[in-house]
Amino acid sequence: MQAVRDWWKLVMHYRYFSLMALAAFILLALIVFVVGVTTWEYTNSTEFCGTTCHTMPPEYTAYRRSPHARVPCVDCHLGRERALNAIPRKASEITHVIKLLLAEYETPIYVKNLRPARETCEECHYPQKFSADTFREIVHYGLDEHNTPTRTFLVLKTGGQVRPGLSRGIHWHITNQVWFLATDPLKQNIVYVREVREDGTVKEYFDLEAKIDAAYVAQHESQLHRMDCIDCHNRISHTFPSPERAMDEALAQGRIDPRIPFIKAWGVDFLSREFASHEEARRAVEKLDLWYRRNYTAFYAADRNQERIRAAIDELKKLYTESVFPDMDIGWATHPDNIGHKEFPGCFRCHDGKHLSPDGEAIRLECNICHTIPEVTGPGLPAPVINVARADEPESHHNTNWLALHREKQYAEDAKCAGCHNMADAGKATNVSFCSNSACHGISWVFAGLDAPALRARLALAPKPTPAAPEKSAQKPKANVPVPIFLLEKTRGPDIPHPLSKERRKCLLCHSVDGLIPTPEDHADYPQEKCTDCHRPARKTLEHLRLPEGS
Repeated sequence: MQAVRDWWKLVMHYRYFSLMALAAFILLALIVFVVGVTTWEYTNSTEFCGTTCHTMPPEYTAYRRSPHARVPCVDCHLGRERALNAIPRKASEITHVIKLLLAEYETPIYVKNLRPARETCEECHYPQKFSADTFREIVHYGLDEHNTPTRTFLVLKTGGQVRPGLSRGIHWHITNQVWFLATDPLKQNIVYVREVREDGTVKEYFDLEAKIDAAYVAQHESQLHRMDCIDCHNRISHTFPSPERAMDEALAQGRIDPRIPFIKAWGVDFLSREFASHEEARRAVEKLDLWYRRNYTAFYAADRNQERIRAAIDELKKLYTESVFPDMDIGWATHPDNIGHKEFPGCFRCHDGKHLSPDGEAIRLECNICHTIPEVTGPGLPAPVINVARADEPESHHNTNWLALHREKQYAEDAKCAGCHNMADAGKATNVSFCSNSACHGISWVFAGLDAPALRARLALAPKPTPAAPEKSAQKPKANVPVPIFLLEKTRGPDIPHPLSKERRKCLLCHSVDGLIPTPEDHADYPQEKCTDCHRPARKTLEHLRLPEGS
């Protein structure tokens, strides 16, 4: 106690200096506190995350047009929690800054560590309440001269908890335990799926094409991943739309006028191209004005059409600069989007029909698991009728391999499909009946496993027949209108890996039967002029915008 008394006497003796020291300490602490809080808030801001680092513009651009445009980046990448937990986690990310300063990164950049959705997404979204089904109208425009619109109507079975009388829905995957094993960092190649049911029983499914067994899974048990929101909604805040989808949205919203001939086809082709820079892309699309002036003289001269073409060109520039970033090697196809099953594997990573359990049960590949059968309508087609209630199904429909089997003629006859379904023009894409639905047929389902040899052997189906020669498109443009060379069918052959102008269309001069790349046997009788009916020549520039001689 005497030491304390002595200290206090000393303080009181030098009280002036003591007060000054105390005031300086308080002031310094206040400055440190204010600077620290300000720095913390600024470095947590969306502007800092999106604009400070020169590698972030692609993701920041996509984020600003996403459904989460008002959700701060740190809510997902850092998480909502106490500062004492957030500070050390954020400090651990200093390695990103070091790699940026030392340029020790490769493009394109992929996320490697992301917190589980149960600690981020589900802070706002509550899976147990995902129960309402959602009606969707999807507008597509054709690649023909008139950009012919079609509308697809369906009901998404959002789901959540099991609801009496209704399907389990899409979000069943979140409210239940589903584990999977992927062989690639982006989780696109899923070779094994494990379902842990409510009663504790386990159901396992193996990809027939992967040729793995239980021993392989046991060896990689530590790599099993429990499915969460981000396994499907992986690009929900950073979406780069495909050229087809970007053009459909621009046309549907009136940002590009659908009355401009061939504008959908031109737009898709332009957005699919590779340019060295945004400036090069902007210069290339400017040629579109001259193309319309030369080839659609009357349309070009009509009232306000020049303004419409100019607006379309400006919008195409914007779409390109928002979806393609040459300096970061990023385009719409760089990051797989797991929602859907057309442009990327998505749902078909598991629901491809060829993930089978040891007893032969498949992870179902059927349209009406996640949504109703799509109803397609357009000019001259009847109004859509959507069945929201599941009718009594025959025993044949309960087979988990139903979609793979129903295409077999013998199986279809045994199932007596015509008793319930209109089968007019079955298997075609004319939309005149249930069995000619263009949302199902006339499309190359490249990610589905319907034609996997191992599956066909397992189901004792006949080998897949060689496809017949493609038919001419039903949409024939005017004889005096130059057709864009990229105007293709939904199903086509691989791209030709070199430019192809009028002077270089004699393919057989280079691709003889005995050549390095032989002509396929079923192509032997094709005239040379038909090559571009199915194949698109690859170009680095918009060479085809060059006007034909004499036009």
